[in-house]
Amino acid sequence: MKINMNKIDRALRLLVATALIVLIISRSLSGAWEIVLWIVSIIFISTAFIGNCPLYKLFGINTGSRKKPIIMKYSAQKGFYEEI
Repeated sequence: MKINMNKIDRALRLLVATALIVLIISRSLSGAWEIVLWIVSIIFISTAFIGNCPLYKLFGINTGSRKKPIIMKYSAQKGFYEEI
């Protein structure tokens, strides 16, 4: 599986999941909301550790890798910039 999440994104997911778990454990929510938040927390934790979010792939989002910067060089003979 290719990583499509950067470190900040993964850390934020862990932070949100931890906050949701604390909210659940403190008994602030109950019933269906509690179950939904447990599921969301588990999804956030698993995607944070794996580094791959299926929704990111579906929408074409990739925060995990950066492309190599393009370095240009001016060619006096050709009269324009070209990629190195």
